[in-house]
Amino acid sequence: MRIIYCDSVLDNKIIEPDYEEEKKSAVNCGFNFSLISFEELTDGNIATALRFIKEPENKELGIYRGWMLTPNQYRNLYDGLLKKNIELINSPAEYQHCHYLPDSYEKIKSKTPKSNWTTELNTDTIIELVSNFGESPIIVKDFVKSEKHNWDEACFIPNASDSEKVKSVVDKFLELRGNSLNEGLVFRQFEELEFLTEHSKSGMPLTKEFRIFFANKRIVKVFNYWDEGEYGEVKPELDDFIEIAQNIDSKLFTMDVAKKKNGDWIIMELGDGQVAGLPDNADRNEFYNNLKENAL
Repeated sequence: MRIIYCDSVLDNKIIEPDYEEEKKSAVNCGFNFSLISFEELTDGNIATALRFIKEPENKELGIYRGWMLTPNQYRNLYDGLLKKNIELINSPAEYQHCHYLPDSYEKIKSKTPKSNWTTELNTDTIIELVSNFGESPIIVKDFVKSEKHNWDEACFIPNASDSEKVKSVVDKFLELRGNSLNEGLVFRQFEELEFLTEHSKSGMPLTKEFRIFFANKRIVKVFNYWDEGEYGEVKPELDDFIEIAQNIDSKLFTMDVAKKKNGDWIIMELGDGQVAGLPDNADRNEFYNNLKENAL
C-alpha cells in the first residue's frame, strides 16, 4: 500500500512540511510513499505532477493524504495514478459522494440537521430556499466549506425569515469564498451544541465535536475535533453512526459528529478520508497502524 503525499512548494524532492510527521508514522507502520506536485496537479499538468511516481510491477493500492481537491482534480489524479499501476482507495464517484454534502445528504438525513441547497445564486431562489426554515436560525456554506471563522458576518443567520440578514450574510460569504466557491450554496438548520470553549484566534464558539475515520465501514480512530478546550470524559455514542456508515458509498471517509445541548448526537458532515486533517494532538502512529489493519 502506498501513501501519496504532496511535495514542498519550495523543493519537489521533499514532502510538504505539514505532512512530515504523518509520513514518518506511515513509514514506521510499513507503508511506502511517493510525492506529487499539488501545484502542477491543480494547474492541470498531470504528467508533471506525477513525474516522480515510480510504477510498481504489480497493481498497488494507493491512499492520497494531501490538500483538498475538487472532484475534477481528484479524477485527474485518480486516472493519472491508474496509468502508473496505482489505484486510489476511493474512486472519483466515491470521493465526490463524501466531499459534497448534497451527494451524501440522503444517507445521513436521519441524524443530520435539515438542509437544502442550490447552484442558482440569485436572491429570489435563495429567499425561497430559506423560507423552508421558517423563523429558525440557520447557517450558510457551500457544498464543502463554510466561513465559520467569520461566524456573524458570513455564516450564521439568527432568523431565516429576516431577508435582509440572509442577503447580507450570503453576500459576505460569497465575497469571502470568491473563486473557491464549491458548486453552490447550502443552508442548514442551526443546532444548539454543547459548548466547549471559544476559539483562541477567531472567538468563534467551539462545541464538543469529534471526527471519526472509517475504512471499509470499520472505525479506524475517533479524534477530538478541536485541539482547544477540555473535552473531559465525553465520547460519542457510536452504534447509530456505525450503522449509517455501512451505507456510505466510500471506502475511506470521515464522519464529523457533535453532541447537542439536549444530549442527542448528530452528524455534522462527511468528508473524504484522504483529504481530512488529523488534529495536532493525534497519535499518528496509532492512526496509521489502524489504517493498515482496516484499509486492506
